[in-house]
Amino acid sequence: MTVTKPIAGLIPVLSLLLGATLWGVIWYPLRVLESLGLSGLWITAVSYSAALLVGTGFVLNRLPELGRQPLALVILSLAVGWCNVSFVLAILDGTVVRVLLLFYLSPLWTVLLGRLFLRERLTLRARVVLVLALLGALFMLWDHSMGFPWPRGRSDWLAVSSGVTFALGNVMVRHLQGVSVRVKTEVSWLGVLLVAFVWLAFSGQLAVPDVPPSAWSGALALGVFGLVIMTLSVQYGVTHMPVYRSAVILLFELIAGALSSHLLTDEVVSPREWLGGGLIIVAAWLAARIPAKPLQQA
Repeated sequence: MTVTKPIAGLIPVLSLLLGATLWGVIWYPLRVLESLGLSGLWITAVSYSAALLVGTGFVLNRLPELGRQPLALVILSLAVGWCNVSFVLAILDGTVVRVLLLFYLSPLWTVLLGRLFLRERLTLRARVVLVLALLGALFMLWDHSMGFPWPRGRSDWLAVSSGVTFALGNVMVRHLQGVSVRVKTEVSWLGVLLVAFVWLAFSGQLAVPDVPPSAWSGALALGVFGLVIMTLSVQYGVTHMPVYRSAVILLFELIAGALSSHLLTDEVVSPREWLGGGLIIVAAWLAARIPAKPLQQA
């Protein structure tokens, strides 16, 4: 059965929305695992080890792809590695709202990097979509008591660096058109493990923590049933559309985060936050309707 063009074009959008939704609720299992005694670095190391093992069997017959664009794959691996580790540490150590605000400046970095590396030109409609999305993010996350959104401490800088490397990773995913999504995903997970263990070594935390079995099993389950689906969904969507579109659609994570915090905690979503979420939905809808163009290489 042949998939019609409109449906085929919708699949990457739905894939990104699924990934964004899952990323929007990941804060909850992270907080639970931390409460059981696992640090952010160990949560990352264990969960991504599980994801890496699951994915290994699916890429053994595609190993020759690693030699096609090795430098770009290395950049992808390290960018995604830093992005994920720094985001987990920032979201566990800092003020969640401020971390999200600084992280979600990533569409700006995505547009700049996409223009620089992929030669993707922004149409007027694409610029309008980007502005709407950023306004939505500011409406949802802005708090006058936090002051100007400029990094102040460790968690702030981690959040900004996570957003920059998130954008760089997405640009590399889009750039690596000759490499399958499965290989790009496995390379990304390997990068996260590398960064996590180097960080553990330099911070003196390599000793295995004494935590209950439920903490280890929870981290493994997060990797197998969460990270595998989340990463594949995002990488598939980013691979099949311009990076400025994917950057906007991924802002749906803010809505997922707001709803999950409303349902799972005592936090109340204000009318201002609902307005911001509405702007993001409109921006995502407009981004999904921008006709896709072939990737232009430099």
